[in-house]
Amino acid sequence: MQSFFEAVALAFEVAGVGAMVLGILVAAILGIRSLVRTRDGRAAFTTLRDSIGLAILLGVEILVAADLVRTVTSTPSLTDALVLAIIVLIRTVLSFSLQIEIEGVAPWKRALLPAAAQIAGRARGRGTGSTAAPESDAAE
Repeated sequence: MQSFFEAVALAFEVAGVGAMVLGILVAAILGIRSLVRTRDGRAAFTTLRDSIGLAILLGVEILVAADLVRTVTSTPSLTDALVLAIIVLIRTVLSFSLQIEIEGVAPWKRALLPAAAQIAGRARGRGTGSTAAPESDAAE
């Protein structure tokens, strides 16, 4: 049974690294596509940076799962628990800081932004949240 859990933990580790590698490749493609379509280097860079950040976040989450499987299924010891706690703490701080970097705001401040209501409205399909529609109505 122990070898099965080791294989599961190894599979999670491979999946985590694979998610990061594949995510970075996809991010590069998205960044290049954004540059070709918009001719805006800043938008392409933002797309690339955000996509890489999301790929790293996904990979880190999967690696945390691998660490949890490995620790829970091994012979419990205080040293293993402390090592797991440190690893999870480091990866959580990394994930949190990457998320702030990608979104540009701390999660607890996100709802306070005026654009948050517009983004939420667009996500729900309740409106565009842009001012383009009133301007086009005024022009008619």
